[in-house]
Amino acid sequence: SSGQRCPVCAEPWVSPRLLPCLHSLCVPCLRRLGTLGETGRAAAARSVLCPVCDSEVTLPPGGIGQLTPDYLALNRSREAAGCDLCADGAAARRCLTCGADLCLFCCQAHRRQKKTASHAVMELENTKDCNQAGQPLFCPSHPTEELRLFCEQCDQPVCRDCVVDRHRQHPYDFISNVIHRHGDALRELLKSTQQHMSTLEDVLGQINDMGGAICSRTEAVATEICLFASGYVKAIEEHRDRLLKQLEDLKVQKENLLHLQKAQLQQLLLDMRTGVEFTEHLLTSGSDLEILITKGVVASRLAKLNSVAYNTHPSVDDGIQFSPRERAGQCCGYEVFGAILNKVVDPARCTLHGEDLHSARQNQLTGFTLLCNDTMGERMGRGGEAVQVTITHKDKRDRAVKPTVCDNGDGTYHVSYSPEEPGLYAVCVCVKGQHVQGSPFTLMVKNKFREHRGVFHCCTFCSSGGQKAARCACGGTMPGGYQGCGHGHKGHPGCPHWSCCGQVKESSECLGGPPSDTSQRSLLRTVAL
Repeated sequence: SSGQRCPVCAEPWVSPRLLPCLHSLCVPCLRRLGTLGETGRAAAARSVLCPVCDSEVTLPPGGIGQLTPDYLALNRSREAAGCDLCADGAAARRCLTCGADLCLFCCQAHRRQKKTASHAVMELENTKDCNQAGQPLFCPSHPTEELRLFCEQCDQPVCRDCVVDRHRQHPYDFISNVIHRHGDALRELLKSTQQHMSTLEDVLGQINDMGGAICSRTEAVATEICLFASGYVKAIEEHRDRLLKQLEDLKVQKENLLHLQKAQLQQLLLDMRTGVEFTEHLLTSGSDLEILITKGVVASRLAKLNSVAYNTHPSVDDGIQFSPRERAGQCCGYEVFGAILNKVVDPARCTLHGEDLHSARQNQLTGFTLLCNDTMGERMGRGGEAVQVTITHKDKRDRAVKPTVCDNGDGTYHVSYSPEEPGLYAVCVCVKGQHVQGSPFTLMVKNKFREHRGVFHCCTFCSSGGQKAARCACGGTMPGGYQGCGHGHKGHPGCPHWSCCGQVKESSECLGGPPSDTSQRSLLRTVAL
């Protein structure tokens, strides 16, 4: 609140209350706001729209009566009182002898009169600090008791009767002892908000510069289009007009996005400026008690403003280009060339493809393909994008896999990798720093084909020189009626009988004849788990 009157009714303050947005309204105006919103959704949520900044603010559970009083507004109202003698001019000085506020004209007359010529007159501004410091504030619950204590548990000023009543056994201290700590906390919030304001002003400056760059770039592209279209007479002129219309629409689209971002940031900056101005005034002009009474709502507002997220760069760029060799179809029966290129990759529309996207084998090269699309979902058709891929073990962070990204130059990128450690991995695929569709996703790396040690026996058919009657120690029967194990055998109907299944002991021998050189050797056989 920056004036001496209510901003809604323009009347002198009547019990001004401070809203969470740091704007003050008199109680009658607040009640009228509540009456207007009784049938709406805002009333059901116990909230109203501030008529100054149009912010939706939530009322305390107790309603308007629990809003923080704005003592600073009352002080400003008293300071803006008129002349006590003529009642026409604004008071500029005060007679310390008779206590009257005087305008400049009456002050001169006051000094010329014999009875009052010796009175001490002081500038009204110089009496402000003395008056504010000397105004006692009384407890709402105990009107005869002055607020001199501060309850740390309830975070509010209290009187002597309060600490033996509702605030019994609560930690408390004199206001003069706690003002420094709470004032410093407000100053820290104020400093943070001022830093945000500086950043916002820089961003708004960048937005203004970008708006000029877009206009400049648009004019340059329009000139290119006009030069290119001059050689095609009527057909090219129509094609030119079509291109200019498309360019204008693109310009309007980008400008609208910039204007929207600018309006949002300007509103945030305005809200922060309001909070900063109020807080600065509170800390410099308010008394200790006034700071403590108001600091809760002020700290809440500043903290809320400081938590608002905003983009520190313009939301669009000036990436508008004209390609004179791009085929543009038919115009008036003629094939024309020339198109505006505004394709921008959209990470949210980029897709991942691959048969084993979520599974891999240890120490085995595998991969997948990234397909980049623009904001319309169409394939980019060209490479050069900034693609980042990270593959990190979820349990062993130091076991990250280093992938290889191959740009195919047609809008697709092949990602290959070979994990050395089995387990669950998190895979992140980003384009221009943003996750693509389906990212991040989990990858399960299974154990490699492990080496299995076993004693291998050649089949009875081989070791016996082709005798069908030969029998193997396991008593099994081979396919085709041959004695031995029932496992298959590549290349002939015999059976490579080994003990990996635990059916044959290491001392077993083929009984059908002398074993071959490999029948008794211990071999390493690769078996899939």
